[in-house]
Amino acid sequence: IRRLQPELSKIDGITLYMQPVQDLTVEDIVSRTQYQYTLADPDPNELASFTSRFVRGMKNIPELADVASDLQTHGLQTAIHFDRQTAMRVGITTQAIDDALYDAYGQRQVSTLFTQLSQYHVILEVLPQFRVAPRNLRNLFIKSTTGTVSVPLSTFTTNENSSTPILISHIGQFPATTVSFNLAPGAALGTAVERIQQLQKQVPAPPAMQTSFQGTAQAFVASLTNEPLLILAALVTVYIVLGVLYESYIHPITILSTLPSAGVGALLALIICREQLTVVAIIGIVLLIGIVKKNAIMMIDFALEAERREGKTPYDSIFQASLLRFRPIMMTTMAALLGAVPLAFGTGVGSELRRPLGITIIGGLLLSQLLTLYTTPVIYLFFDESASRFARWRHRHRGEAEASVHPPAPAPQTEAQP
Repeated sequence: IRRLQPELSKIDGITLYMQPVQDLTVEDIVSRTQYQYTLADPDPNELASFTSRFVRGMKNIPELADVASDLQTHGLQTAIHFDRQTAMRVGITTQAIDDALYDAYGQRQVSTLFTQLSQYHVILEVLPQFRVAPRNLRNLFIKSTTGTVSVPLSTFTTNENSSTPILISHIGQFPATTVSFNLAPGAALGTAVERIQQLQKQVPAPPAMQTSFQGTAQAFVASLTNEPLLILAALVTVYIVLGVLYESYIHPITILSTLPSAGVGALLALIICREQLTVVAIIGIVLLIGIVKKNAIMMIDFALEAERREGKTPYDSIFQASLLRFRPIMMTTMAALLGAVPLAFGTGVGSELRRPLGITIIGGLLLSQLLTLYTTPVIYLFFDESASRFARWRHRHRGEAEASVHPPAPAPQTEAQP
């Protein structure tokens, strides 16, 4: 698409919009581009005016490309205004005018023809040559109720031609327009969303105007709000489970200390590959929480068993765990890393959706693997020593507190015998 778009834009007379079709999508509407921003207002005229101003402002944002809206105001309509008094003088009622216009242009079904094989609807309408322009309304006659004479419609009506939208979309029962846009090369979706929100505050909007992102952009905005809470809830859950498993308040933190390196590695991989932090990439980062922490779990679990059952020192236990668990750690990490290679480098339909997921997994695993093999034993020893110091400090202060509450009894005094 990036290769074809510049060449196709050179063709005069057409504007071509292309976007990749994904196997898995969150869009509920079909638009010209990948991202959508909707505007809704009860007044169609205010909606059309604001949409035009807003689209002009979005075209000036450097992070956006292919900005367009589905607002089409190039249609024509004819409003018929009739003089009630003149119509009553010639014996024409409002119902007669409505019936005549509906018979001529409303495609009224007046009968049904039944055959042995099928049935056919009989539609009442004027000939096609009398439906091409508003001037054909002068050929429409309405029968008067005061006699047998038919009165021309133009006798008591005037026509007003104006422009009108060809298509009116609705969101929540309100007229709405959809502004579609793509991202400029190298632009991030988060930056584009911030610029659009800033523009929405700068452009004066009607009081009843409602704006919102749709599709992928809406999912991204929602993820920015909910994702920190989801990650925090996942970390708290992991901490509680590991604390119950190892009967310790300290060593679950040792295991969770491997996660920052995975997140940094995933973000660096996205920057190097010039990919955006999309919803799929965030899913990959959440997936890393479960993959990366198994390195520390394999070492910490073995070290605690050796320390508690065999009576080894923390240094000896973590040293032995690092030696014995090195091969399983490398095998499981390489299996997960190689499994993400097809996602990152695959081609074909939907590859644009899967590529950020593979890149985040590969980047997070590479950096975390290089760091956690060295940092996990150090953090284990640091926290173990800190826990020992805290236990000694608490024991010493508890002894001093008990001594102050229960002072030692004075030694008995003996009287000298003569």
